[in-house]
Order: sequence, then structure tokens, then C-alpha cells
Amino acid sequence: MYLKFGHFRDAKALMGTALKDGFMPEAVNGRILSDFTGHAYRFILEQSFQSLADYEQRMQTAMSEPKWQAWYEQFKTHVERSEREILKEVSFS
Repeated sequence: MYLKFGHFRDAKALMGTALKDGFMPEAVNGRILSDFTGHAYRFILEQSFQSLADYEQRMQTAMSEPKWQAWYEQFKTHVERSEREILKEVSFS
């Protein structure tokens, strides 16, 4: 997500709330990254799921929760734009 200029601190606080209160879809593992170089004011959410179907189901479940929807209304005011990539891990076994 590309945040609006000067909104990083508020967006970070809201993201912390989402994680603490369990608003985000449960992933096998994940992390939140911020820019060090390149485009500024970004949050990168990196999450792993067992399958694309599992990802879709967990997203639908999380996004249908009233608490998530209320949180999202607050969070999206800090976002300029976003993009999503769904990647497949390469296995060498």
C-alpha cells in the first residue's frame, strides 16, 4: 500500500491495532515491511497461505467481520493507492 504523505505514523498505529485485535486474515506466516529505499511511505504485507482457495476463504471471512470493516474505514483514509501480487513459491523437491 502506498500511504499518503505524512500519514505513516497514523497508518502504523492502525495496523498495530489490526494485528493486536486479530482483524487481519490468519496466515501460515507473514510480516509487514516498510520502505527503506525506493518509493516512500509504503506498507508491504507479506503473507503465506496453504493455497489460493485458503487465501480467498480467509480474506472473505476477515473482510465480512464488522470490526474489520470499521477498522478499514479508518485505515483507508491514509492510503493513496495499493496493488496486490499473488505469488507462487517455487519448490525444488
